[in-house]
Amino acid sequence: MGKGTGVLIIIKTKNIMEKYCQSCGIPMNKDPECGGTNIDGSKNKKYCSYCFRNGQFVQPDLSVEEMQSFCMEKMDELGIPPFKGWLFARSLPRLERWRDAS
Repeated sequence: MGKGTGVLIIIKTKNIMEKYCQSCGIPMNKDPECGGTNIDGSKNKKYCSYCFRNGQFVQPDLSVEEMQSFCMEKMDELGIPPFKGWLFARSLPRLERWRDAS
């Protein structure tokens, strides 16, 4: 590994993470409103409109386990195989909303 490669990996990971809601993992380009809204009405680039409106989470008391179940149910409704839903849901604790939760 060359000098500075670790920095490049961190930058690439950050860029990839910015493309997904940091609460539910939906690709931001699939959000019909192109992101949630901040309290001042501006677009929030971290969270989708399903999760974040007017500067707050739509379901503030939701646990990561509840979000995982919700996402797996939605993916099942969309015809996504259960194994893929399970793999996706396993990654949710790494998203910013859940990583920062204590």
